[in-house]
Amino acid sequence: MQELQELQEQSWLVRWMGDNWISHNVPDALWAQVLLGVAVLAVVVVVTGWITTHVLTKITRRALTAVGHNDWSVALSRRRVFRNVSYAMPLLAIIANIGLLPIDDKYVGMLTRVFLSACIVFLFMAINGALSAWQDIYSASSRAQTRSIKGYLELAKIAVWAICLILIISILVNRSPLLMLSGLGALSAVLLLVFKDTLLSLVASTQMTSNDMLRIGDWIEMPQAGADGFVIDMALHTVKVQNWDKTVTTVPTYKLFSESYRNWRYMFESGGRRIKRKLRIDASTVRFLNNDEIQALKRFTLLHDYLDGKQQELEASNQALGDNAGLDGNRRRLTNIGTFRAYALAYLRTQSELHQDMLMIVRMMEPESQGIPVEIYCFANNTAWVEYERIQGNIFDHLLAILPELSLRLYQAPSGADFSKGWADTPAQE
Repeated sequence: MQELQELQEQSWLVRWMGDNWISHNVPDALWAQVLLGVAVLAVVVVVTGWITTHVLTKITRRALTAVGHNDWSVALSRRRVFRNVSYAMPLLAIIANIGLLPIDDKYVGMLTRVFLSACIVFLFMAINGALSAWQDIYSASSRAQTRSIKGYLELAKIAVWAICLILIISILVNRSPLLMLSGLGALSAVLLLVFKDTLLSLVASTQMTSNDMLRIGDWIEMPQAGADGFVIDMALHTVKVQNWDKTVTTVPTYKLFSESYRNWRYMFESGGRRIKRKLRIDASTVRFLNNDEIQALKRFTLLHDYLDGKQQELEASNQALGDNAGLDGNRRRLTNIGTFRAYALAYLRTQSELHQDMLMIVRMMEPESQGIPVEIYCFANNTAWVEYERIQGNIFDHLLAILPELSLRLYQAPSGADFSKGWADTPAQE
């Protein structure tokens, strides 16, 4: 009984209550004092939690809204920052009043370390949520379309959790955090191996951001990774590309720095999208034009000036030949394929949906077994895919339709129906 009396006199609970009726009626039993201390701590926790949740949190939200940062208030709430802080504050209250319990000092120290570790976890969760809220706010801004900070924030989260882990271990083992940091120096080789991808991704992310190599919304092609579409997310370790078939390809960040890929952003910024397509002309239809055909072709406005100028040039050249001009093989003459190239170029120059100040050419390439390729090379002034295809289709619709007027035919490999028709037209042998 004397020991209990001494313990009661030494109890912080009695001294905390002071000299009043309550302190004189504290039960003598140790277990009853422990229960009473736990009840007092429970009341302190409830009051502290209520104040944090309903007072400090509301004041913070209204202050953010009042200064024009309602988006921050919403983001912090969505990332559970206020809730984690409201969990940490009652733990601090327990730590500050754990001495109310009439228990041995070694148990008080152990419980203090446990509650302090839990409090640190919640506080670091709040810091992590604040970083996530920062990413949400930044991603909604116009600057996020040019530079992404997600990789840097993920690196900051890794550092935050590393610090949290070091603090918790040092608190639980009751040692200085500097001792753990000094021990990490000996494990630097292992850490470099474990965090190799993180370090490579950090360097790659920094270089890509500083050199403006990649942005969210860029259309990239990376065949070796199976990526062909728009960049929808840039993180520290990975970059997500939504392909045209709506699948998503995940590419390691460091590969986008160490390997080659095609970025179509600069094409969109230039305002011109290249049209490069070939028409394969049947070589058997290529020939010289006679005078009657030349006169007939002059009815086309796009060819009238070309034919007049070309005829004068050819007549002057042929007159210089003298008597040798009587042989057709010696004279210069117009060809239907050359006239078609002139018509196609003149047609392109009349199209308002093409960039007239960018390269525009109609060229004949090396003949092949599939015909004579005539390539159309120009730039549409609308880079949107649907509009680009419409412009390109309109141009080639017209050029394909004009070929018969120049006695030209598009090359087409024979099909089974052609062979069947040939066999049907062959007279039967008697």
